[in-house]
Amino acid sequence: MTALHDQIFASVFPPPSEVDIPTPTATPILGSSGPGEPFGSQQTNISQPSFETGAAEQIKWDRAWHTATTFLSLRGEPIDAEQDEETLKGRWIKPAEPETQRALSYLLSESSSGRLIRRESNTDDLLRWYFEEVVLEHYVKHVLPSLVQILRKGQVPNALFEAGQRLHIVQSIYLHPLQNHVAQTLPNGGKSELARFETNLHGLFIHTIPQEKVVENLSGFFGQQCSLILNDVGKNGMQDSVSSVPVIRQRTLKVMQMLQNVGLGGYLAQRIFAEVMSDILTSHIKSTYAGVWTSPSCVVEHLRDWVENSFSRFVAEVLSSMKTIDASGVDELIDVTHADVEIWQEMGVNKLGVLRTDELFNVIVEWENGSQGAIEDLKRYVITPSCRTYLTTTFSSVVSHRLLQPGASTTEILQVYISIIRAFTILDPKGVLLDRVARPIRRYLRERDDTVTIVVGGLLADPEDESTSGDVLQELAIEMNKSATTKGEDEADDGDIDYDDMNWMPDPVDAGPEYKKSKNSDVIGSLVSLFESKDVFVKEFQNILGERLLKKEFEFDREIRVLELLKLRFGEAALQACEVMLRDILDSRRVDTFIHKDKELDLNDEFAPKLHTRILSHLFWPSLHSETFFIPPEVESLQCRYSTGFENLKQSRKLTWLQALGQVTVTLDLEDRTVTEEVQTWQASVIYAFQPSRSEDPSTPITRTFDELVESLQIADSLLHNALTFWIGKLVLKQTTASPPTYTVLETLNDEDAAHPGTTSAAIAAAAETATAAAAPAVLSEHEVAQEKMEVYWQYVVGMLTNGGPMPLQQIVMMLKLTVPGGFPFGNEELKDYMEGEVRGGKLDFAAGVYRIKH
Repeated sequence: MTALHDQIFASVFPPPSEVDIPTPTATPILGSSGPGEPFGSQQTNISQPSFETGAAEQIKWDRAWHTATTFLSLRGEPIDAEQDEETLKGRWIKPAEPETQRALSYLLSESSSGRLIRRESNTDDLLRWYFEEVVLEHYVKHVLPSLVQILRKGQVPNALFEAGQRLHIVQSIYLHPLQNHVAQTLPNGGKSELARFETNLHGLFIHTIPQEKVVENLSGFFGQQCSLILNDVGKNGMQDSVSSVPVIRQRTLKVMQMLQNVGLGGYLAQRIFAEVMSDILTSHIKSTYAGVWTSPSCVVEHLRDWVENSFSRFVAEVLSSMKTIDASGVDELIDVTHADVEIWQEMGVNKLGVLRTDELFNVIVEWENGSQGAIEDLKRYVITPSCRTYLTTTFSSVVSHRLLQPGASTTEILQVYISIIRAFTILDPKGVLLDRVARPIRRYLRERDDTVTIVVGGLLADPEDESTSGDVLQELAIEMNKSATTKGEDEADDGDIDYDDMNWMPDPVDAGPEYKKSKNSDVIGSLVSLFESKDVFVKEFQNILGERLLKKEFEFDREIRVLELLKLRFGEAALQACEVMLRDILDSRRVDTFIHKDKELDLNDEFAPKLHTRILSHLFWPSLHSETFFIPPEVESLQCRYSTGFENLKQSRKLTWLQALGQVTVTLDLEDRTVTEEVQTWQASVIYAFQPSRSEDPSTPITRTFDELVESLQIADSLLHNALTFWIGKLVLKQTTASPPTYTVLETLNDEDAAHPGTTSAAIAAAAETATAAAAPAVLSEHEVAQEKMEVYWQYVVGMLTNGGPMPLQQIVMMLKLTVPGGFPFGNEELKDYMEGEVRGGKLDFAAGVYRIKH
């Protein structure tokens, strides 16, 4: 009885095992045994078949569950990843006994009676229990803390390697019993169950590890490895690092496969890889093609080849290592197609376009040094409205910041503008892009007072003269020669309504409302159209042409050519005055030759003065300087004879001499030297005034005071100061006293005089003015013309202030408008400027907002 009792008790309560039992052994409710039947026997009573069968299966299930869970349990300690493989296997890998294998088969087989009874139950899922009760608890307690510590304190991207290796070992230990023992008992080798378990495990890894550290390490890893592989090989054909590239490539792919295997390579890694590859593509383009502007350009073709043969191949290899397994156990590969390669090539071209857009201003500045290749690259980029808008917006911003500033000279702005016209004409022959970027430049140039002067001066410049000043815009002269056959501006405008033009095309869809291709694509037409009307341009051209005609002796071929070309643009009527001016100069030679012969003015005496003139039709010429002063008697006598000869030739016409516009070649015979200079007439008259008179001793240095010179020559103070300063700079005169200012002829030069002693700042300043003193302007500037006109109204102002007492500016302007015949043509600001000049000159006082005559 005792043995039987122990056997029954043991069948219900098994003896304790050497290891802790992970799950309690359940005691099934068996009920009462029938008479003469053993407890827990496999034999069932016919009267109670279902009850006794269920009790037996429960006992069998519980025993199998206990055996299987004991086998699947893990040690409650961290996994030391630094141990060798054999040590790890010996500590964490358990051998499966035959009893364990039978228990696993019973619990997991779909045909076992225990599984059939529990078909509708989810509480006895062994794989679920293993993940939730064993793996999850062990991972959270013993694995996750060390992973977090590695990622937070480790160095990027080395920490990623270490964490990945640790997870790989942990995953291998977690999966080993399932892959080697459990899977054998499942249908189809347990592929779907293992894939589901691995998916859950990967989800556990990715959601428990700090996301920001994973992203940081993945970015660092991709950036470092991919840059070494792609940029070093593709950049300038460098061969020194090529030998190490296969090693780096294999290591990178191996690490990616490891990360993929532990769940860190899925969508997150793909997204980070895409971002890094985009950055690498950008950096490769910048490092390889920045500043490569030579023409013809092969940059786009080279870039496409690199993307296809280097970039795409590497991406395909990396993506092939990022395969995933779906719930059915099928590998999902990310294939790289030809369409993907084309998309990446277009991405590269777009990034190259962004680089060229950022470089565009420098490209234009270096236009003459061969940077057309960059424009050829940009033509591949500006094919969509968004790209065109980005280019014009970015470039306009750079131009506004770097060019349209007070520190930039007008000449520099115009030079860059000309290069912009040339570059954008190549970039977009239709002129839409040029129309967009040119508007702020044109608006800014209109606000510059000297724009029209520089433009006209550039048209009249000599394109072959290398000694021309940097302020002269020679590019315009070159463009003028190129456009000899260009139609007039009016004809160009009429092209838009030429109904017979069979090549007519509508304006581009992104053209602005004021878009005009004919004006924007032509350099000369674009600059001429800067001004509100062509009258402004023609007037300035007339002034500058007058200066050149009066200064040059011969060779007016350049002026004639420019005038003829401008006639094609503006028409002959607009340039009639300029043609009269040019004809005056050419006719003057013939008239001058005739009068010299008629009046026998060409004397054989080499010391006698010689006179040649230019006869101007004053109604067609701009306002000229008309200052008066006494000239030497010999020259005045020649002028009288010349006037008589002209009146004999032109019966109804009379000459008026403009003394200030003449140029004189003066030869001075001093005791120790001879000085020959080409000077203005007032400078010649001033030095002539130092001729010794009959009452003066020729052996004594000739001395004159400033007041004596003003009185004898009847010359303006400004002209006299200019002449004295000029001759002091030439070491012909010397200022001996300051009060009153006295000047003496330097007949001989000693070492002290040659070193400019004591001539102080006057002589030093004269040295700077020497080069320009003989080239004083003949045409009055707008300010000088306004000052001359204002002199007429000055007497009205003096009369009002004398008779009516002190007055404010507004009252003076109002009274001038009422009293001056025809009205007062100036505004408040212009009169204010003039009045302030009179205050500085000592003629007026200004106090408490009113002007008064200074007594």
